[in-house]
Amino acid sequence: MKKQTKIVNAGRSKKWTGNVVNPPVERASTVVFDSIKEMKHATANRGDQVLFYGRRGTSTSFAFSDAMTELEGGAGCALYPSGTAAITNAILSFVESGDHLLMVDTAYEPTRDFCHKVLTKLGIETTFYDPLIGEGIAELIQENTKVLFLESPGSITMEVQDVPTLARIAHEHGCIVMLDNTWASPINFQPFEHGVDISIQAATKYVVGHSDVMLGTATATATHWPQLRENSYLMGQCTSPDDLYLAMRGIRTLGVRLKQHQENALIVARYIDAREDVDVVLHPAFDSCPGHEYFERDFLGSNGLFSFVFKGGNQQALHAFLEGMKHFKMGYSWGGFESLVIGVNNVQGLRTATKWPYKAPLVRLHIGLEDVEDLIDDLEQAFVRFHQALI
Repeated sequence: MKKQTKIVNAGRSKKWTGNVVNPPVERASTVVFDSIKEMKHATANRGDQVLFYGRRGTSTSFAFSDAMTELEGGAGCALYPSGTAAITNAILSFVESGDHLLMVDTAYEPTRDFCHKVLTKLGIETTFYDPLIGEGIAELIQENTKVLFLESPGSITMEVQDVPTLARIAHEHGCIVMLDNTWASPINFQPFEHGVDISIQAATKYVVGHSDVMLGTATATATHWPQLRENSYLMGQCTSPDDLYLAMRGIRTLGVRLKQHQENALIVARYIDAREDVDVVLHPAFDSCPGHEYFERDFLGSNGLFSFVFKGGNQQALHAFLEGMKHFKMGYSWGGFESLVIGVNNVQGLRTATKWPYKAPLVRLHIGLEDVEDLIDDLEQAFVRFHQALI
């Protein structure tokens, strides 16, 4: 089945939809039974998409889980109230006191904080590693290393990792490979074809696509699915059926939205790349982006998120660039229909294992679905403000 056809049909089994197009919003806490036999059957099969108790799921959540599993691959998909919850609960499902975790140095900032502030208290050691380490990851694996965590491309700085090589080496040492696959969405990188054991999405972003729902997913192989499912359930993870309905609706337009995000972003990125006051564009589709060759080899497309670094400047100029935008709004997250911008004056402060090679400020853009001419006009005025602040 081709990609766009799969996007339209994923999770639409008749057992979830009945005779309508979309799964209904089924809200439930208590599920009632007519007999002891029915109750025992539900209890015995509570992990297998059988109505048992609201926290285990309803037809709405079962349909969405099936859709994500069909799109990313794997054997099952656990649902969480945010992308961060998906990351932290996936890790906690497989580590215990005395274990060691390898975490990519470009990880999403809350992921890094989780390692420092939570895992440390549990007696779990974290080593941060260069995202471009490749074969060298073998030297960092210890006897107690349990998980290798990837994020490709990396948050803010966009390094693309050699996932197949890292996964192969990790598996040779008995490690579980987890990937934050949010940038690619469920359709632009196939994690299980490249050796990943657990693929994580901040579905808040492109899956939902409208900046109005917090949601996370973790999809696992058949080997790891039972442990991920049960441990996440024991930690109380569940999601709102209303949010899941919106996410399911978002899936149906994911392909066409991503195509437009990609097209718009490439136009804007080329405009920025041509400017003399820009040092480098960090877009995985550009050969100036570290790991670009892995993007070309492994990815099926890009999206609206990329960064660039000025040739010079300071914090005052960066603030002038960011303030006063008409169409780009300052705000965290990305993946919605709107364009966003954030700036970082000190990228080195976000990492510990690698040295950031640039001294000038960095700007991360999320290119939305607006007309690109309006976005470029907005950026033109921002560059003017940037230079005026340097005078």
